[in-house]
Amino acid sequence: MTEQRYGPQIGTDWVRDPGLFKEAERHPDAYFAQELRVFDLPLASRGTDFQRGVWQALTGVPYATTTSYGAIAADLGRPSASRAVGMANGRNPVSIVIPCHRVVGANGSLTGYGGGLPRKQRLLDMERRNTEGISSPRWSSAATRSP
Repeated sequence: MTEQRYGPQIGTDWVRDPGLFKEAERHPDAYFAQELRVFDLPLASRGTDFQRGVWQALTGVPYATTTSYGAIAADLGRPSASRAVGMANGRNPVSIVIPCHRVVGANGSLTGYGGGLPRKQRLLDMERRNTEGISSPRWSSAATRSP
C-alpha cells in the first residue's frame, strides 16, 4: 500500500519470523473473501495513550456500520476531541484490522482516510454488500456500541 499516508513504525528489536505471521496473513485474505467480519489478532500498536484508546474504540465499530469522530470522542469521555480522534484515526498503524474506514463525518460524509477516500468507499461498500438481507444498523453510536 504505497498510497498509505502513515505506515506502522517498526521497532529496532523486530525479528522476522514467518511462522508468526501465518494467522496475520490469513485474516486479511478471509476479510476480502468476505468470510471474516471481526479480526482477532493480538496487536501491540505503538502510539500515545489517547491514540491507543481511539484504536481500541475503533475495534468496537461493527462490520458494515459507521460511526462518527464525535461519537468516538464522547465514548472516550472527551466529547470536544473529535479532531484529535480524527488525527489518531489517521495514525492507525493497521488499517482494516483496526477498522478506521468505518469512521465518517457527523453528517455521514466520507472524510479523511490514509489510503484515500475511494478506497474507504470501496471497503464500506464491500462490507454492506456482504450484509445485504441481514438486519444491521447503518450507524453505530458510541452510546450503543459494546466495547
